[in-house]
Amino acid sequence: MIRLGLNVPNFGPTTTAATLRDWVEFAEETGFSLAMVSDHVAPTTDVTATYPPPFYDPFVTLAWLASFTTELSVGTSVAILPYRHPLLTARMSANLDQFTDGRFVLGVGVGWSELEYGALGLPFGDRGCITDEFLTVITRAWTEERISFDGDHARFEDVATGPPPVRHPHPPLWVGGLGAAAMRRAARFGDAWHPVNPGRDWLQHAAPSLLADAAASLGKQSPKLSPRIKARVTSRDLPGTDRALGVGSLSQIRDDLLLLDDLGADVVVLDTNPDHPDQRQSAVDDWRALQKIVACADDVVARHPNRALEPR
Repeated sequence: MIRLGLNVPNFGPTTTAATLRDWVEFAEETGFSLAMVSDHVAPTTDVTATYPPPFYDPFVTLAWLASFTTELSVGTSVAILPYRHPLLTARMSANLDQFTDGRFVLGVGVGWSELEYGALGLPFGDRGCITDEFLTVITRAWTEERISFDGDHARFEDVATGPPPVRHPHPPLWVGGLGAAAMRRAARFGDAWHPVNPGRDWLQHAAPSLLADAAASLGKQSPKLSPRIKARVTSRDLPGTDRALGVGSLSQIRDDLLLLDDLGADVVVLDTNPDHPDQRQSAVDDWRALQKIVACADDVVARHPNRALEPR
């Protein structure tokens, strides 16, 4: 059985501290396992076209929101790794894991906005190798009391880390992305592969072997599958075979969750955010839709919040 998470909108003119708290309290009361938020540091025009300001920082936001829950795990979907020094990300993540008593999940990705990279003075073309290098630093900083590193994008000597994460050897690390490089990165570093809105046919027929081959080339087992999909309920079945996962009638969305369960998905994160900000519903409308999905998939969904989020 799968566990369900939800993506909390931590951006937009209607988002406030109060609405963010309402979202995580709704998630825990409804039986979700996990609440995740997204990340942008310098929202440029291409970013704000889909994610209008203001944008709340994920690490600060989750540190506060976790205090209003007791069972719900919290995480990032996804933190854009090149935007912050890896020692800072490692320390904030370990702190969050301590503050939440082991209820934090670090989801990471390379990002997609060339304009935002430019605003931060970062080389967009190097985002993949920066991410790989930073993941090396982060995973070492979680397990070593002092570290030195001499890379192309980070260099330092004899730096004290800590405090360490609660969980050994580290908090669950989810690696996002749909391309071959992202899958290799997930196989190398991740406890879970976290594709966002993957195509149904590709996820079902091509992705499993691609991920398995990437893991085998490293002498590792495949990471868990923990995708993020849309959550958009329609009044009737949608036609066609190219329907996005999580979009359709309740019966169709239940079938999507059954498919993901058959594919071995561990946690499935539901995202109510629309394709365009003008289509955004009220939180109450989003919650009604999510409650309907949970109810219709009750026999597919497990309700033990933290068990599925343990590192492998």
